[in-house]
Formats: sequence, C-alpha cells, structure tokens
Amino acid sequence: MALYLTNPYTRMMAHRRMFNRMMNDESSGEGARVAFPLDVKDSDEAYEITAMLPGVAADDLSIQVVADTLTIQGELKAENDEQANYLLRERPVGRFMRTLRLPEPVDSAKVDASLKDGILTLHIPKAEEARPKTIKVNVK
Repeated sequence: MALYLTNPYTRMMAHRRMFNRMMNDESSGEGARVAFPLDVKDSDEAYEITAMLPGVAADDLSIQVVADTLTIQGELKAENDEQANYLLRERPVGRFMRTLRLPEPVDSAKVDASLKDGILTLHIPKAEEARPKTIKVNVK
C-alpha cells in the first residue's frame, strides 16, 4: 500500500506509529496490519467512496453497510514460492478492516460496489429522510 507523507514531522510521527504497531502486532502473535487510503465524496443524493486496494481480489472483500456505518474488510494474500530466495519483501500481506461512520443515514439496500484496477468504488445513496427537500412557496 502507498504511504504519502507531507513533511518531516509527519514522516517522523508516521514512522513512530508504524513501529509501535509493529511491536504490538509481533507481541500479540499477529502479522502486520494492512492499511489502505480512501476518499469520501458527499453530494445531496449519495456518498461516493473510493479506496485503493491493489492486489485484492473481489472474492476476498466483504463490504457491509448498517445504518450509518460502513465496514470494508478483506485479505491480501501472498504468493508463496518456497524455492524463492527473497532479498526484500515489502508488499503487505494479511487481513484488513476499516470502519467508517457516515454523517447521515444511508439506504443500504441500494449500495453499489465495483472493483477495477485495484480501486474499489462504492456508491452509497443517502436515506430519503437525509436528502435535502425543496419546498415550493405558493403566492396567495
């Protein structure tokens, strides 16, 4: 996964958090956690969420929308070549999960998801009661 940093202080803090996570994960017997970036666009009608998930197959993804909460989880699987002599192995492997609470209720029955070229796109319509209403004023 990509990690984008903007300044030296941010880079230092990100390295510290990553190191702490690695130490906690190793001590608990789990593998390193996989993180992924996402964008959330808000319109009057719906939310559009895009997430970078390179190397993840659609069959390895689970997406749930309950009330105003979105959960994306899955697994990045490693290609294990027992005869290979790796000099460097940096690609992330393992289970991942991200939960996001949306600001307004959504219509979970009409969620649309697609995965193309490692980009997951979700179209999540807002619930009817959360959509803006236009009220016409009658002149008397």
